[in-house]
Amino acid sequence: MKSALWEAANILRGSAVDRTDWKGYILPLLFFKRISDVWDEEQVDARETYGDVDPSLFPEVHRFDLPEGCHWNDVREVAANVGAALQRAMQEIERANPDTLFRVFGAADWSNREKFSDELLKDLIEGFSEIPLGNRAVSTDVLGDAYEYLVGEFADITRRNKAGEFYTPRSVVRMMIDILDPQEGESIYDPACGTGGMLLGAIEHVEQKGGDPRTFYGRIYGQERNLTTAAIARMNLVLHGIEDFQIAREDTLRNPAFSDPSTGGLATFDCVIANPPFSLKEWGRDLWEADPWGRAKYGIPPESYGDYAFVQHMIASMAPTGNSRMAVVLPQGALFRKSAEGAIRQALLEADMVEAVIGLAPNLFYGTQLAGCVMVLRCRKPAERKNKVLIIDASPLFRKGRAQNFLDEEHSDQIVAWYRAFEDVEDRAKVATLDEIKKEGWTLNISRYVLPPIGQDIPPLLDAVEAFKAALADARTAEDHLRKVLVEGGWLK
Repeated sequence: MKSALWEAANILRGSAVDRTDWKGYILPLLFFKRISDVWDEEQVDARETYGDVDPSLFPEVHRFDLPEGCHWNDVREVAANVGAALQRAMQEIERANPDTLFRVFGAADWSNREKFSDELLKDLIEGFSEIPLGNRAVSTDVLGDAYEYLVGEFADITRRNKAGEFYTPRSVVRMMIDILDPQEGESIYDPACGTGGMLLGAIEHVEQKGGDPRTFYGRIYGQERNLTTAAIARMNLVLHGIEDFQIAREDTLRNPAFSDPSTGGLATFDCVIANPPFSLKEWGRDLWEADPWGRAKYGIPPESYGDYAFVQHMIASMAPTGNSRMAVVLPQGALFRKSAEGAIRQALLEADMVEAVIGLAPNLFYGTQLAGCVMVLRCRKPAERKNKVLIIDASPLFRKGRAQNFLDEEHSDQIVAWYRAFEDVEDRAKVATLDEIKKEGWTLNISRYVLPPIGQDIPPLLDAVEAFKAALADARTAEDHLRKVLVEGGWLK
């Protein structure tokens, strides 16, 4: 599946479509093909059930309404103005399914002939036509995983800062979800949901523990300001078989989408989880001077760093009763920067809301080489954790890649085990009291509490010599190849 999808994606290489925008075109096509293939299977099932009658007489057999002339094969047969036909089909499908597919295809400009010639679109459609996407060919989970593979591949290729804003590595998602441990029937909210990976992670977590994910239906909420990314989040949830959810396309900090009419405040949730954009500039500080939602309870963050704006929005979105908790990815600078952020951090610590801080390895997130961290907060800590903060240095836990570091499953499991144990681990974790943190000036800088053992990064001498020899051999091979190319090209005699 992954190989076939990637080959179809390669058709866009050399086109006028920027590589950073590929996902906004390939994923809607993937979803359109999926809807059409499932509709065909439902037609076959209807004939088997009702006999040789017109299946259109039994619309209840279909999960989605597919208007006449809007099937994948209808567009495939169009000879000219393919982009216009494709755009019309997607728009009509959205109109026919307003409750489940509203704006799910995003805002791709298929009819822009400067981007999409008929030949290019035909090649793209034919490429996808070779991939069966009905329920009998693939499970919804397999298809959703293929979708996330494409998102990850594009993020890795572009290597632009914005990539990390819409895609969090699944290993990090899994680690954060395991820490929050969502239960059946709880509500889940991601105020910077990107492609919906964290919301899906919560559902999969309950499934893996033998729970019924249907108890989440109607209790899944996400907000994302990017139109295309919000549409992809809807596609992702639907592809995984989730239909009853709410994804709002709005700027969370300026215009939160979910409120509680009974209180006049923000809607609140059992689990709040997010990877907001690191140190967002111009995030809306002027509006927070008199925030109508009362989110600046612990202070107003500086204009150039929106990290604690997201943190405080998430705190305001936690249910005031019960076992509400949150986990948020932050740049590690948010743990020790002073001024306004220092005052907010101190206020959160004094309110005894910060339960744990986990420092991660650098270069784990697409689009940035910065080292991130995960901050875990609770409205009400267990008695044995009151007035304490678990500080974990997980920076040595990663697998190095050529362009990206990876947090593998064993790394994630180790971090979660340390969090659950909530005890000192030599050179790795420290349970710091609030009095100890106060003496450090209310900083959460991990190196103030957990120091790596001296010399841990120094390999044995023989290993170092072998690594040097291997690197030298690689360099000489590369030089020989370059010399050969230059000679063959006439640049060097």
